[in-house]
Amino acid sequence: MFYTGLTSFFTDTSTKMVYSVMPMFLMSIGASKTKIALIEGIAESTASLLKALSGLWSDKIGKNKPFMIFGYVLTALITPVYALAGKPVHILWLRFIERIGKGVRTAPRDSLISSSVGKEKTGRNFGFHKAMDNSGAILGPLAAFAILYFLPGSYSTVFVLSAIPALIGVIIIIFMIAEAHNGSGERRKVSLKELPAKFWFYLFIIFIFSLGNSTDALLLVKTADTGINKAYVPFIYMIFNTVSVIFAIPIGKLSDKKGRTVMIVTGYLIYSAVYFLFGRFNDAGIFIALFVLYGLYSAFADGSQKSLVSDITSKDMKGTAFGLYHAVLGISLLPASIIAGYLYDSRGSGAPFYFGSVMSLSAAVLMVIYRFKYRVKDDFKNNHSA
Repeated sequence: MFYTGLTSFFTDTSTKMVYSVMPMFLMSIGASKTKIALIEGIAESTASLLKALSGLWSDKIGKNKPFMIFGYVLTALITPVYALAGKPVHILWLRFIERIGKGVRTAPRDSLISSSVGKEKTGRNFGFHKAMDNSGAILGPLAAFAILYFLPGSYSTVFVLSAIPALIGVIIIIFMIAEAHNGSGERRKVSLKELPAKFWFYLFIIFIFSLGNSTDALLLVKTADTGINKAYVPFIYMIFNTVSVIFAIPIGKLSDKKGRTVMIVTGYLIYSAVYFLFGRFNDAGIFIALFVLYGLYSAFADGSQKSLVSDITSKDMKGTAFGLYHAVLGISLLPASIIAGYLYDSRGSGAPFYFGSVMSLSAAVLMVIYRFKYRVKDDFKNNHSA
């Protein structure tokens, strides 16, 4: 569990170095806001089917680590190549290939985490993993900020240096992480009919929320549009990750005691408020405060969403369940990004954020309905064998 978190720490340090400067880099090579959102949407969505397939296959063979190794290695290899890109289409292809790596590794990784701990500690452990993940997401933007501060506009330097932590993550996963088998560890037939009705309803809620959750790149774009020094944009993004790290483990523990749905609904309501205010204002000082609240949303929702997937599915189906969960998140990003990019360019900078606020509020209402429909109180105590 610890080394899985450590792998994510170094990998996220690398990917967030890249991600925190990518919107500004794309604009510097001629990309519009619509193209920025579209690139992210296509890259995530077209690779998302691999999340479902890798989760399904890991359940069939009862192993997770081979998928994780392949995924993390591919990300490490692609990361420095961004420095060679000269057109937005080059970034599209590189993002697509890099997202294949994430698509292959994500569901087996979450399955390994879930299978390595007791059910009563699922929230705490996913909270720990989220904290490690976001710790890297603090260091990454901070490193990018330092590079751009001393070497203004040197995005290629950020891309090349980001390969170092990515390679460290690969070394850790190869030599330090032990396999955690799903089920019997033997090849078996896997049927989607084994997943309970409450899981499918939950995926529908995730889809509704995700339609308004396009890409953080637009948050960074709007922050940059306030006229601040672009070197400070990664630093502001770091604030979001810092808050998420501070609260991820305590809220994960709280979800083990109070149930997942309360945490998820709280997170969605915070998200709705943050996006509404991003749409309403255009002030860097206000945005800094909103990134603090955005980190709080992440701490409430991200780990609790994964924990709920673990709670309502059987051990033999966790890889498949996590694969479908991540696939829905990824596939919905394409229409979400198209909608957000179009609204930003044609209806004004506030429009995509108002849309996201409404969709998040709708998902919160559906999550309350879910809680009462299935009489959920402490989710981890209900229907583990479903």
